[in-house]
Amino acid sequence: MIPNPIHKVHSTFQSCGVRDLLMGGRACVFCGAAEFSRDTDFARHPDAANLDRLNAALRELQVPVIAVPPLTLEHLYRGHAVHFHCQHPDASGLWVEMMSKMQGVAEFDELWERRTTLQGKDGTIYELMSLPDLVHAKKTQPDKDWPMIRQLIEADRIACQGTPSL
Repeated sequence: MIPNPIHKVHSTFQSCGVRDLLMGGRACVFCGAAEFSRDTDFARHPDAANLDRLNAALRELQVPVIAVPPLTLEHLYRGHAVHFHCQHPDASGLWVEMMSKMQGVAEFDELWERRTTLQGKDGTIYELMSLPDLVHAKKTQPDKDWPMIRQLIEADRIACQGTPSL
C-alpha cells in the first residue's frame, strides 16, 4: 500500500489533540470534487493550548522552522497563513498551510459546530469544514476556485439524489 502523507499529518494532529478542520483542495476531494492541490490546508482553533499541541505535532512531523511569519497566536489572529514543509518519512515533502482566521469566513467555533465528520476505512476520523462553509471559503479566493465551487455543488447534488429536502 502506498503511504498517504495527508493521513500521516492528520493522524499526528489528531494524536496530539490539535483541534483543526481540513479545508481547501484536500477537503474538496473528500466532498467528491477532484482537485489537484500542492498543499494541505487546515483551519485550527485559535488558542494557546491548541498552539502548544500543534507545535508538538509539528515536532513529531519533523517540520523545520522555516515559516514566515512565525507560528504565533498574534500572527494567526491577524489572519496570516503559516506554511510548513514536512520532513517525516511518512509525510516527506508535503506542504501544510495552517490558519486560524479567514477573511469573509465565520470564526472557528462556528465552523466547528457545522463541520462534517468522516471516518476512514482504518477508523481515522477526519474533521472537515462543512460543504457550505467550504464553498463560502472558496468564494473568497481567486477566480481559479470558481470551477471547484461548481464541482462541489454538483457532487453534493448527485450525493443527495432521491433525498428530498423540506
